[in-house]
Amino acid sequence: RWIKFEEKVEDGGERWSAPYVPALSLHSLFQLRMCLQKGTMLLDLDASSFNEIIDKALSRQSEEEELQPKLRDRLAALLLRQPRHQPTKSVLQLLTELSFSPCRGRHGTVHRKAKSWSEYGAQLSETPLEEQLRNRFKKKVPPGAEAAHVAVGEVEFLEKPFTTFIRLRQGVVLGSLAEVALPSRFLFILLGPEGKVKSYHEVGRAMATLLMDELFQRVARQAEHREALITGIEAFLDELTVLPPRKWDPSARIPPPNCLLSLHMRTTMHPLDWQSHGNGDTVAAADRAGLGSPCSREEMERTGRLFGGLLRDIQRKAPWYCSDFSDALHPQCFSAVLYIYLATVTNAITFGGMLGDATANMQGVLESFLGTAFAGFIFCLFSGQPLTILSSTGPVLVFERLLFSFSQYHNLDYLDFRLWIGLWVAFFGLVLVATEASYLVQYFTRFTEESFCALISLIFIYDSLKKMLSLADTFPINWQYRLDNITSYSCVCNLSSPGAGVGPRYLCVTIPHHQQVVSLQPPAALARLSRTQCLDRGGYLLGTSCQYVPDVTLISFLLFGGTFLSCTALKHFRSSRYFPAGVRKLVSDFAIILAILASCTIDAALGLETPKLLIPSDLKPTNPARGWVIFPFGTNPWWVCLVSVVPAVIATILIFMDQQITAVILNRREYKLQKGAGFHLDLLCVSFLMVITSVTGLPWYVSSTVISLAHMESLRKESATSAPGEHPEFLGIREQRLTGLAVFILMGVSIFMAPILKHIPMPVLYGVFLHMGVAALNTIQLTDRVRLLLMPAKHQPDVAYLRHVPLHRVHLFTIIQLLCLTLLWILKSTMAAIIFPVMV
Repeated sequence: RWIKFEEKVEDGGERWSAPYVPALSLHSLFQLRMCLQKGTMLLDLDASSFNEIIDKALSRQSEEEELQPKLRDRLAALLLRQPRHQPTKSVLQLLTELSFSPCRGRHGTVHRKAKSWSEYGAQLSETPLEEQLRNRFKKKVPPGAEAAHVAVGEVEFLEKPFTTFIRLRQGVVLGSLAEVALPSRFLFILLGPEGKVKSYHEVGRAMATLLMDELFQRVARQAEHREALITGIEAFLDELTVLPPRKWDPSARIPPPNCLLSLHMRTTMHPLDWQSHGNGDTVAAADRAGLGSPCSREEMERTGRLFGGLLRDIQRKAPWYCSDFSDALHPQCFSAVLYIYLATVTNAITFGGMLGDATANMQGVLESFLGTAFAGFIFCLFSGQPLTILSSTGPVLVFERLLFSFSQYHNLDYLDFRLWIGLWVAFFGLVLVATEASYLVQYFTRFTEESFCALISLIFIYDSLKKMLSLADTFPINWQYRLDNITSYSCVCNLSSPGAGVGPRYLCVTIPHHQQVVSLQPPAALARLSRTQCLDRGGYLLGTSCQYVPDVTLISFLLFGGTFLSCTALKHFRSSRYFPAGVRKLVSDFAIILAILASCTIDAALGLETPKLLIPSDLKPTNPARGWVIFPFGTNPWWVCLVSVVPAVIATILIFMDQQITAVILNRREYKLQKGAGFHLDLLCVSFLMVITSVTGLPWYVSSTVISLAHMESLRKESATSAPGEHPEFLGIREQRLTGLAVFILMGVSIFMAPILKHIPMPVLYGVFLHMGVAALNTIQLTDRVRLLLMPAKHQPDVAYLRHVPLHRVHLFTIIQLLCLTLLWILKSTMAAIIFPVMV
């Protein structure tokens, strides 16, 4: 059988083989051409049953090939027999049959009742059988597919070959003829005298392979006479590649390739051949429009009117607004919500802690949570690209640190000064929207996009590793520990003040895995104090094993690495060879959640005090000296509102570049987005949020490149049905607003979920962070070109740019990009990081 590739029943007759590329002999194609030239051809035949088709085919033979009535009846009876089919069975069905079937006899035979459609010699049913309707193989057939039947063989009562090619005017379900109940359009019959069965078989394979070729299908559907079909075979022969004999094994099965040449490329490479049958120009033009041509990017064109780009964005996105909610009704979206929620929570805690350190807790973890929830919710509800996830970013954090230092040095109120800067940034953002400045994003090159994406991805990877290494300070390992000296290790609680004249009062402290130290106090004063109790009473720990907790650090790194590896392995499980396609897809969609649950289960089973996710539970500012509303004219002089224009210009450039570079990356054509972008509308939303977050003293937010890319990757759509041997086709991204809204609603209620979330270890979330950074890094071409630097030429992949660009120029371009990336990293690590988006 053929769908995209050839399959055959193995010699044992129990199962279908793995799909493989059909290898045809050149002689079989020449024989097929001769059969079509001399045999009977019925085009646009009107028939409603297979019996009627056979009657018309036998009655319309030419005078030279007309059969005698007796032979015609015998041939009709032969063709109307029920063919044998090999049913596609699940593993459960096979195990059930094995358990209920009798044991094999001495000669290895198994006595089983034949299936109704496999009874050789039975009459062909005019209606589909129950086995056809329940056949699992139908799930592999693409929607709208039609069947073609090829019948070849040798017959003892024929003296000359009988050849017929039939094309029905309308697709008809031919009873129990096919393996699954599908409308049939083409039939090819080749029966001949005995002695040439192998030749007939190869001609049949050639016919089936031709009918599976998409370009020949078009020829066969549109042909009005015999010559058009012959022309289609000639064009097929022109594309043929011949392998010399004895240079390969003809019995070897060529596995299906990962990607196939597009129809547009085939019609471009062989335009004259396919135009000769009359519709080549139309076919090539349709392929160009559907597959090869770049789609129009009107969102990047200027209208020349104030707010013209904004109005165009609203007009483009408004028709899709209802579908932005209905398209989210899919289990994959539930997995994406949990994945992005945990990533956003981790990011909010990380940046909230760093903001608290940089601003003396004027902005802390609670402000980060509330700001992320509010800003993200508003953005997902009204933005032009709701797949974008807002977050605090590194450049904004550097700007906040510099602004706080400047305010402290000049005795200015930090939040008041920041409020005026935020209002000016919002005003400048509105001006940029009005003047359609976002059209400048069309000048962002792949070099810029890849450099920015690589830098942000490396920051995620670096921060996750840095956080893990810092655990060695919180839970230090005693590198001087020796097992032979275990009797000398101790830890006691000293309740006396250091340096006091009175002798120390020692109380016994319970230390796991160590012996207790005998107290110097009388027995009545003996007490077993824990570390916390000792410190609460004003004491301090004294001994060589007080800081020895190697097990926490070790298990934290194991959880970190295990989560990262589990996320990566389960994400790639979709392309695994194990389990049915539905199970693989389900595991891949919920890969991150499954990895987190597995790691949390292991942590709970071990019971060690690994660092956990801690979320603020009180709705009050981190710094008690501030409130929830910042007044513009507070303690600062009146001229601050004018001076703040200067830093506002810098912040506007920073936020514009940070926001729009991420937007360009998310709207790449390879993601096959159907609902369009909204660069002007996104910038307007960010500008509006700048006002709200500045007035309330919450952090500023722009698009987060890595989390947004992870959001899109978690919503990838692939074809539900794929032919055997065919890889699922990438259909695009599930574009909707509901996952983002759900993520930020959960962020808002996280404060009330602290008792549940406190069981999630932070190393697990850092492992997810590392996975996100690595996954984003693997989406850019720079990573592939870096691998080429370490790869010998003979092992390099066959990619398009290596065919058209000399290898030394590819390496030169990669080295220049790496040098620029290194410069950006150095710049990011200094106080000059505030101008880093401009340098990109």
